[in-house]
Amino acid sequence: MWIERWALTLAVVVPLVGAGVVALLPREREALAKGMGVVVSGVALLFGLLALTRYDFSLGGMQLELKLPWIRTVGASYHVGVDGISLPLFVLTLLLTFLCAVYTLRWMPEGGSAKAFTALVLLLETGMAGTFIALDLILFFVFWELVLVPMYFLIAIWGMENRVYAAIKFFLYTVFGSVFMLLGFLALYFRASPHTFDVVELVRMGSSGAFPRAFQNLVFLGLFLGFAIKVPMWPFHTWLPDAHTEAPTVGSVLLAGILLKMGTYGFVRLALPILPEASRDWAPLIGVLAAIAIVYGALCCLAQRDLKRLIAFSSVGHMGFVMLGISTLSRVGVNAAVYGMVAHGVITGMLFFLAGSIKDRYHVREIQEIGGGMLAKLPYLGGVLAYAAIASLGLPGLAGFWGEVFSLLAAFNPAPGLPLGLYRGLAVAGAVGTVLTAGYFLWMLQRVNLGSVPERWIAKPMPDVVLTEWVAWAPLLVLILALGVYPVLVFGVTNPAVTTFLALGR
Repeated sequence: MWIERWALTLAVVVPLVGAGVVALLPREREALAKGMGVVVSGVALLFGLLALTRYDFSLGGMQLELKLPWIRTVGASYHVGVDGISLPLFVLTLLLTFLCAVYTLRWMPEGGSAKAFTALVLLLETGMAGTFIALDLILFFVFWELVLVPMYFLIAIWGMENRVYAAIKFFLYTVFGSVFMLLGFLALYFRASPHTFDVVELVRMGSSGAFPRAFQNLVFLGLFLGFAIKVPMWPFHTWLPDAHTEAPTVGSVLLAGILLKMGTYGFVRLALPILPEASRDWAPLIGVLAAIAIVYGALCCLAQRDLKRLIAFSSVGHMGFVMLGISTLSRVGVNAAVYGMVAHGVITGMLFFLAGSIKDRYHVREIQEIGGGMLAKLPYLGGVLAYAAIASLGLPGLAGFWGEVFSLLAAFNPAPGLPLGLYRGLAVAGAVGTVLTAGYFLWMLQRVNLGSVPERWIAKPMPDVVLTEWVAWAPLLVLILALGVYPVLVFGVTNPAVTTFLALGR
């Protein structure tokens, strides 16, 4: 059926068209713009769910592919498709954007028009979702760069006091990495015989040994810089806390929930299968940087006094676990990495929603200023915060547990040929990081949730969780539990695809 063939494309194009329509609305139709944001992102989500129902979970290759001529001069094509690695991230993108649109029905940030904000969020959705289905390097790069513009303006216009600095820093860091990534893409194009930007063809060439080892390592350096900055890996992480701290709530949710995954996805989709020999050469370094990020991120969290900044630094550590899994080049490790991407998107997206709602009630983000007693003052909000924080620290039975524990397990048994002693040392460092993670989240909960209500807040009227928030948060709260109790919801999708692409790299 044509709807199956075009479902992926429609899920990406509908928000783009919707952004244009919303941008053209009269200035006085702000309420209509917010409603259209919910409708448009909801329609895109329906197309994503349609693709999910048409996907054969027993197969490991690309499905729902559509390939059309695009730029004939250089052989670039409009080639899209999904496998078990990209499908969970694609659906997560559509879901989180829809929930953000619902959230903004009540909590629209101040400082600009609602229709401009909604149009930028929809444009951002197109860039993020398109990145996960693109199977042509030029198309991938277009979607990758498209994300920069709306996120820059979301931070610069609707952010906090230092929003312009944070927006420029985010933009410059990402553009710097993108330049080297593009050079790597061009090198692959000119080295391929015949010349092609098609990802499927390049993976076939890479697995057959068409690219010399020295060439692979040089190209891997370019891709590494582009992807590592987006993750962000230590020491390229410094833009992240500033961007998260200054961004509006919806911007932080999408930045943590989706944008960071674009970098880790780039490693799994492009760098590892196209450049298998270079991947083995670079894997130990990536593992070391990942272990540093896990411990460093946790230590930085222990030093934070700003709730939003603490959650931002926690992403550095959690993405370190994802990169540690990728660096093992093993089936268990890569499966754990993809699971970790999804779990982090769900949990940390929820935490940033909560940070935004706390700020809207207390009008402060400093943990000391909140002063404790939230469970007594706002029992539902405090309870949800405790639930999400405990999930993020990796409690068994919740979504944060499986990605971390399987990444550590993979580090104890990496792919053959990788230094076993080094990886087991990295696993120990990762285990220390989990203890520190529990420490900073429990420290935060003690100072925000527990104790008596400070006198300055006793008489101040504050609504507990309202209906709009429950609607926006309920899917994430359910997913946190469902993925923890039944992790095969993700592993059952990812494993056939991971097994297939690792077999190609041998």
